[in-house]
Amino acid sequence: MPGTEPAPTETEVRQADWYGEDLSGQEHTRVGFVGVDLTEATDEGAVFTECTFRDCRFNLSQHTDAAFLNCTFTGCSFFDATFTDCKFVGSMFDRCTFDLMTVERGDWSFVGLRGADLTRATLTGARMREADLTGVRGSGATLRGLDLSASWFHDADLSGADLRGSDLSAVDPRNVDLAGAQVDVTQAVVLVTTLGLRVRPDAPP
Repeated sequence: MPGTEPAPTETEVRQADWYGEDLSGQEHTRVGFVGVDLTEATDEGAVFTECTFRDCRFNLSQHTDAAFLNCTFTGCSFFDATFTDCKFVGSMFDRCTFDLMTVERGDWSFVGLRGADLTRATLTGARMREADLTGVRGSGATLRGLDLSASWFHDADLSGADLRGSDLSAVDPRNVDLAGAQVDVTQAVVLVTTLGLRVRPDAPP
């Protein structure tokens, strides 16, 4: 289950101004980034392994085929950031903001988003197996076509969210707020079955 301690960092980048920088192809391992401004940065194929990001700004940045593996993000801002086909496997987020963040495809398995506010975020087509979404606030969020199998949702608020096409087999409607959420017919059957009801064809007249 997500929740392991971050790996110790070996070097540190503090208060750097990377505004609008092209990070494509860079590789960083066990680096601590503190107060780094990555606003409007672009990134294709960069790899960050076991890095920590504290109070960093990813606002309006665009990332494609990048990897943030087993990284820890604390107090970071992702306003209007876009992540396309990126990997965040095993990464943890704490006290971060995700307003207007867009995630398209990619692998976000084993991520820790406990208590995260995703109300204004859009996530589509990503793999999020065994993600910790405990207490997540996703009212009105777009969470479509996601592989959420074996994830944790206890006390999550998904009211009014667009969940169509996502794997909801791990969602228990008894401890997740789903009021007004949009689901497709297949998902509706999954949720009803979770409640212990049996869906059968109409009885003959």
